[in-house]
Amino acid sequence: MSEIKIGEYEHFKGKRYKVLGVAKHSETMEEYVVYQALYGEHDTWIRPVHMFIEMVERDGQTFPRFKLVEK
Repeated sequence: MSEIKIGEYEHFKGKRYKVLGVAKHSETMEEYVVYQALYGEHDTWIRPVHMFIEMVERDGQTFPRFKLVEK
């Protein structure tokens, strides 16, 4: 199981999300992070773990896509 911690994360573009947990796809067993926006309609999203923890490049700088800001 993934090492994603439950808590509040900041997306590299600045918006905040709450990670609710990690779920597995029933057919492929791929792990997905389940998270909720802390703005607007508070939509719930999923993203593959490998994408959630990856580094992204923007304006010549590299950042984690999401960083834990509060447990």
